[in-house]
Amino acid sequence: MKKQADKQIALWLILGGTLVLLMVMIGGITRLTHSGLSMVTWQPLRGILPPMNEREWQEAFDAYKQIPEYRRIHFYFTLQDFKKIFFWEYIHRMLGRLLGLVFFIPYIYFIIRKKIRSKKLFYRLLLIFFLGGLQGFAGWYMVQSGLVERTEVDHFRLALHMTLALLILTTIAWTVFQLRYPRKTESDYPSVNKAIKFFLALTVIQIIYGGLTAGLKAGYVFPTYPKMGTHWFPPLAGNRFYEEGLKSLIDFPPTVQFIHRWLGFVIMLTVLIFLFAGLGKIKSPLLKKALLTAGGLILLQYAIGILVILTKVHLHIAVTHQLTAFILYLSLLFTLFLSRKRTEVFKEKK
Repeated sequence: MKKQADKQIALWLILGGTLVLLMVMIGGITRLTHSGLSMVTWQPLRGILPPMNEREWQEAFDAYKQIPEYRRIHFYFTLQDFKKIFFWEYIHRMLGRLLGLVFFIPYIYFIIRKKIRSKKLFYRLLLIFFLGGLQGFAGWYMVQSGLVERTEVDHFRLALHMTLALLILTTIAWTVFQLRYPRKTESDYPSVNKAIKFFLALTVIQIIYGGLTAGLKAGYVFPTYPKMGTHWFPPLAGNRFYEEGLKSLIDFPPTVQFIHRWLGFVIMLTVLIFLFAGLGKIKSPLLKKALLTAGGLILLQYAIGILVILTKVHLHIAVTHQLTAFILYLSLLFTLFLSRKRTEVFKEKK
């Protein structure tokens, strides 16, 4: 009975995690199509319906005309142009609402039917729901930064929004792993576990830098590879570091792009060296497959990253790059799970 309940909860969480990944993808499209500031109000309940007639559309367009993005960049927009960018932001927000329902309704159902037989699991699921609500607030906090003086959202808030999505996915995925693989035996691969922790830490930093790169539009600065223009190191980056210190590492677009592109290279190189040196010593078929999958995804992600630069941040390639980063992270997380010491986590309530 407990195994059946755990399987149902795991399938529910997999559905929720898939929707989170879809949110990440739609969020990338929203940003790249400059649609994120088209809805200038946050109405969690009343904002479910889009404008239903021409008068309401005109009111929404008039509200958009008051923000700097319209006055400085989209001043030539017609109502039809506005409707196109409104679409993506509306879909993004509606998907967020759907995600809330997908988590909340089954959660209440599982509680009523007493299928959550562990206190730890109960609070873990509650944490996921709380993080989802926090993410909604963080999304609006991000949008607000582009409504008063800026023509785009603050890149730090964008990186925060992306990091919260990563945290939600981490919590969901780790819970699914524990429900689907409740093995009690200890791992024989502590060295692999330590190496994967290192790769995961680098990947998290890289994803955060991806958010900073997106927010600063740093990907457009040098559309060449491997050099940045005619230089290996971006011009003026040294002067900016001398003037601003460490702040320039997260605030100066050429420096941010430089760190993002070469940190990706470091991650790829170290993982491939690790696989070449240690894969033959691993006897677990599942762990070996997980490591090979992670290695393949890293190669794919690095190649896509180069294409993003060379195509001057082409919409489809850039969105694929963002989505692949999250899938790669989940692959490494699963590898970490398989290589750790495990005991039964979700013990039944007594």
